[in-house]
Amino acid sequence: MNIVKWHPGKDVVNLRTELDKVFGDLFGLSTDTTFDSWAPAVDIEETGNEFIVKAEIPGLKQEDIKVTLKNDTLTISGEKQQEKEDKHKNYHRIERSYGSFNRSFYLPSKVVEEKIKATYKNGVLEVVIPKSEEAKPKEIAIDVK
Repeated sequence: MNIVKWHPGKDVVNLRTELDKVFGDLFGLSTDTTFDSWAPAVDIEETGNEFIVKAEIPGLKQEDIKVTLKNDTLTISGEKQQEKEDKHKNYHRIERSYGSFNRSFYLPSKVVEEKIKATYKNGVLEVVIPKSEEAKPKEIAIDVK
């Protein structure tokens, strides 16, 4: 039996790219995804004080992940190494993805770069990005006449 690596169809990649664009536009976050062999799933939350980005990146070590911010664009990149193939094992299916990935997200408001914190636990990368004071919502007092 030959080992055949499963690849999602080209239509699935195109669909995901289009959905990323639609939801990015809907929430004011433009996304740029490069599909080499895989891309981690990402959730982006915005509160009044910060952005919270969570990416599922199982099977990687902390040192295999890179997080950068440049020109209001957050980029998460890295590489997942494939395990060495053992000729004596009898695989019926190989579906796990390997290779490099790169996800970029435009942040629609100014942030405090020095206070960005990234943590990686149980295969989930969490990046907390505080908004700058001028980007935070301000409550305006109403005068009584």
